[in-house]
Amino acid sequence: MLRLVAVDAGTTSVRALAVDTQGRVVDVAARELSQAYPSPGLVEHDAAEILSLVDDTLAELCAKLHDAGDVVGAIGVTNQRETTVALDRHDGRPLAPAIVWQDRRTAPACAALIAQGHEGFVRATTGLTIDPYFSATKMAWLLEHANVDRARDLGMCTVDTLVCWHLTGGPEGGTFATDASNASRTSLYDLGTAGWSDQLCALFGVPRAALAEVRASCAMFGAVAPGTVDGLVGVPVCGLLGDQQAALFGQRCLRHGMVKATYGTGAFLLANAGAVRPADVDGLVTSVAWDLGERGGRTFALEGSSFVAGAAIQWLRDGLGVVERADEVGPLASSVPDSGGAAFVPALVGLGSPWWDPAARGALTGLTRGVTRAHVVRAVVEALGFQGRAMIDAMRGEGTELTELRVDGGAAQMGLLCQLLADGTRLTVRRPRSIEATAIGAAMIAGVGAGLVELDGLEASWEQDAEFAPSDPLLVDAAYASWLDAVGRARALAAQDGRVA
Repeated sequence: MLRLVAVDAGTTSVRALAVDTQGRVVDVAARELSQAYPSPGLVEHDAAEILSLVDDTLAELCAKLHDAGDVVGAIGVTNQRETTVALDRHDGRPLAPAIVWQDRRTAPACAALIAQGHEGFVRATTGLTIDPYFSATKMAWLLEHANVDRARDLGMCTVDTLVCWHLTGGPEGGTFATDASNASRTSLYDLGTAGWSDQLCALFGVPRAALAEVRASCAMFGAVAPGTVDGLVGVPVCGLLGDQQAALFGQRCLRHGMVKATYGTGAFLLANAGAVRPADVDGLVTSVAWDLGERGGRTFALEGSSFVAGAAIQWLRDGLGVVERADEVGPLASSVPDSGGAAFVPALVGLGSPWWDPAARGALTGLTRGVTRAHVVRAVVEALGFQGRAMIDAMRGEGTELTELRVDGGAAQMGLLCQLLADGTRLTVRRPRSIEATAIGAAMIAGVGAGLVELDGLEASWEQDAEFAPSDPLLVDAAYASWLDAVGRARALAAQDGRVA
């Protein structure tokens, strides 16, 4: 049987998935990716480890497909988007640890750029705010502090480019390219001209020559080269999408106004904003959802980003020992009717949308003697839903008409979270049969690029697992108001302390 393969180079793992042409996951191989926290606020990955895990997972998956008699028609790559890598394109060496999207080390630099009055220009050109989240200040930090040489063979890129370059030959002729969805998350991409901006490169101090070529998301990026995964040599790599845009595509949110929420390490809500760049929305950012080139051009997305979602569940398990396994969270939270007055502010690495406050820190408020372990866990789950509501409210605040919310990611398996989202947003929440939307999107756009998948039939191939209709929002509204008060208190405390990050 014909299969499409997705490489999902994520924040906590690298996975390879085989998908059929209808978007159903057939098989998976996965490896955990090491995390490094050199000091508070800093998060790093080893780029060489990422590539090693790509090879390992693809080899395992390829062996399974070979045993089943399946044939791979195309490969798509999806990735943790803003994570930044510096490498020597001559010999393939990573020149420093990769700076992960969660990393906050460039907060002082961002504050300085804002104080100098550059935020308006950056926002108008890129659709993004100035924040440590995005790649440009990470690149500048590597150049200034990590002894990265600005030599001719310097490559500065996101993880999609790293993986694509590696699979297609690396220093032996590999394709050093990215797509518009990833480029638009760097703060160096001009949404108007659809390319790198010389002015932005100068502002952030990033040499344009070190950046990857920007191509359409379903372009031909090359073929798997000898010396990587033997069973895939010659298979075309013809799809690149940042992970959240891939989830939007994988959820078949192909019509204007459709929204998806992905609950992974962070929580990310994207609304399909159509073919024309939407007006900037306070608290949100605008990115390219995908670029289909001659098959349909660019589609834009309004996005809200929360840095902590699944990471809060990991914190409950590994940091506090409140649960032994992540799958205990849903049943424990559902064992109580509410949080008992407790409210959790998940600002463990600052607050994202719609506040964009890197100085904020996490908080647990409203504690009384009657608050139990179950109430604390419930407060964490409620916070995940409330973050989603805050982003949806921001989208609606500018008159954006939203039609439907589709959810995916590990935490989306919790019916409680899905119902909280439905009640809070007043939208019907629909969960697909497979929550692997990110990998499915990468595989499907590669199928489009290879001519193996028809765009017209994509939406009909989406399969529903469950639907959650909004119910009486009165109690949820009261809890949400208390949570917003807790957020305000956490931000005020950080401001009082005078923290930058």
